[in-house]
Amino acid sequence: MRVLVVEDERKVANALREGLESERYEVAVEHTGEGAFFRLNTGTFDIILLDLTLPGRDGLQILRTLRERGVKTPVLVLTARDTLEDRVIGLDSGADDYLVKPFAFEEMLARVRALLRRGRVSEAVRFTIADLDLDLVTRKVSRSGQAIDLTVREFELLEYLLRHEGHVVSRGTLARDLWKDTSPSTPLDNVIDVHIARLRRKIDLDYPMKLIHTVRGIGFVLREGEP
Repeated sequence: MRVLVVEDERKVANALREGLESERYEVAVEHTGEGAFFRLNTGTFDIILLDLTLPGRDGLQILRTLRERGVKTPVLVLTARDTLEDRVIGLDSGADDYLVKPFAFEEMLARVRALLRRGRVSEAVRFTIADLDLDLVTRKVSRSGQAIDLTVREFELLEYLLRHEGHVVSRGTLARDLWKDTSPSTPLDNVIDVHIARLRRKIDLDYPMKLIHTVRGIGFVLREGEP
């Protein structure tokens, strides 16, 4: 899950980034309205955490423009503007939820999960194969009911393999889609192999049925039984 944090107070922005990344979200941060607007025009996100008081283009302008363009990405407004009128204006401008500063990180996180559940009704939010379970909203992974602790990159790698269950995924494809490396001959083969090895130890080592398989000379596949 990709989160865009738009917050001009760097201390607050850094705290949000660290907290969200610890929950295995992929986080991008912008400190200005113009920077946020550029980022939203060049990338896609699953949810936006938006401050209203920003240098340059303010949060309400960004919000209204997104909705006028038909962008349906959930937006959680995080702001010090706490009057009833402010809340009404924010929600009427297209915000999906409104949280007044200062707030507890746990409450913000719960609201993020709720918005993601609401916003992804038509898309799978949970992947299951054999006794392995990955939940995109809670960012939790388990096998046979036992929780598995993954890094952000390991979670992304497992999610990618689950989305392509039964299909061989090449190292080049992983380099392009996860590491954003578009060079024709990637220097990331060893990096990818290391991450696959670490993921395999966590997912497969203690279980008789192996799910992550190497297809020699091609790449990797996630499936029940040998490929």
